[in-house]
Amino acid sequence: MGRHHHHRDGDTEEEHAAVVEQQVGEDAEGQPAASTESLAASESEPLGGTQSSHRLLAYSDALISIIATVMILPVAHTKMENDEELTQSIQLLLTTKIAVYLMTFLIVTVAWAAHIRLFQVIVRIDDCVALLNLACMMLITFLPYTFSLMATFPSNVLGILLFCGCVMVMGVIQSAIVLYAFSRPFLLNRHIQESENRAFYKHHILKVLLRVPLMCLFASIFSFILFQLSYVLLAVVIFLPYISQCVKWCRGKVIGPLEETPDSVMFYTYLPSEPLSKERVEAFSDGVYAIVATLLILDICEDNVPDPSVVQKRFGGSLVAALQAYGPEYLAYFGSFATVGLLWFVHHSLFLHVTKATRLMGLMNTLSLAFVGGLPLAYQLTHEFPHESRNELEAVQTSCVIVFFAGVFQLAIWVVALHNERETLHPSVRYGGPEHVFMLAKLALYPCVALGTFFLTCVLSRFSVTIFHLMEIIVPFAFLLLRLLVRVALALLRLLFCPRRGEPGNMEEDDTRVPFNPLVT
Repeated sequence: MGRHHHHRDGDTEEEHAAVVEQQVGEDAEGQPAASTESLAASESEPLGGTQSSHRLLAYSDALISIIATVMILPVAHTKMENDEELTQSIQLLLTTKIAVYLMTFLIVTVAWAAHIRLFQVIVRIDDCVALLNLACMMLITFLPYTFSLMATFPSNVLGILLFCGCVMVMGVIQSAIVLYAFSRPFLLNRHIQESENRAFYKHHILKVLLRVPLMCLFASIFSFILFQLSYVLLAVVIFLPYISQCVKWCRGKVIGPLEETPDSVMFYTYLPSEPLSKERVEAFSDGVYAIVATLLILDICEDNVPDPSVVQKRFGGSLVAALQAYGPEYLAYFGSFATVGLLWFVHHSLFLHVTKATRLMGLMNTLSLAFVGGLPLAYQLTHEFPHESRNELEAVQTSCVIVFFAGVFQLAIWVVALHNERETLHPSVRYGGPEHVFMLAKLALYPCVALGTFFLTCVLSRFSVTIFHLMEIIVPFAFLLLRLLVRVALALLRLLFCPRRGEPGNMEEDDTRVPFNPLVT
């Protein structure tokens, strides 16, 4: 449905450009997309100061992806002594910093998803909308500081109060943007401009926008009573669309379905199949991958540049000898960068075949990006401890877990898309399509390799770091040969399960790989 309206908007751009030209004469190129009725209703509104929202959205996506990703820095830079048991440190990290990081990452992406839907309604901006959006972005950039307070002082209410306060003010600003835009209809989506239920749209959008700030208000109140309950309420914010949909379904079973106006499900619904902007999902994801890769080299620049006095005293002034001491760190960096780059490559390959991104696919993508954001922590852990120590083994296994979940949630995106494949996927990667098995192999490679590496390090614990780095080196070559390996595997399966296909009497049959997709899947 969302795709239909988006297509309709695009189809009417040229018509409206002619209307604007007739109404305002010699106005500058790129006037707002508004209908004849909207122009007649708002003749006193200045149209020359509006512009397309594309650049504002690109800036917002980049900024939100940076803020969501840098929240891993307090976790990645947690110092652990070599004589300290890693199990105790990891337990502390999981219960405080990592848990709070995942929660705040997901909440930031909830705010980003709300931003997507808001600017699917508001298709043009003026100076006021741009400045209000800038104020909203300023509050988002303050969230990492509140996260650091929450992670460092999890039992202190100040951090959670600041976090909830920022989210509530953001909700107020977004509501102000909605009210301002509806007072100037030429800023709105053409469908809403022409709708007779414009007032309904406004109230419905405001109601949905204010749900998250309201939950944060309750969380801030309960922080004075039982701060653990505040974290539970913040976690509910992440899954609020699915909880709302479940409650709506249960209510429909008990008292019957509620009647809704036709417009009520076109924007700002809570349906898991509600479409998000595929282009913005890709832009946000690209930003996260790029920032994670950048954080890796920042750690190298910060930690692996020797002090000149140390080079002079310990290595006789030889910079080469001093840098050789950082050999494991360089190896960990290149391996981690290759992992980030290849995970991006898999994500890129998948979204080339995605035609529509649903809310549930967006949730799986967010969970994958949250673990991708944890890769700087994996990089830090793989060279933090003495060789062949118990801590080193557990650090490598933690890194395997991070890589596994980053990959398995990418696979989950495709599985969710297959559930409604006619609307969400290109025919070539649908069930039975010519690229179905190859896409499955590409998405399953990292989860399988990470899982295999984890169990292999359990057996050969003395060689855990060597096995992990060997995995990071081998996987890129596996991607280069993946299509050949898939063809060989399918040929072997064909030989084992369909031997008659190779007989001379059956040579005229179509030698397609499609019949083997159900078998492999």
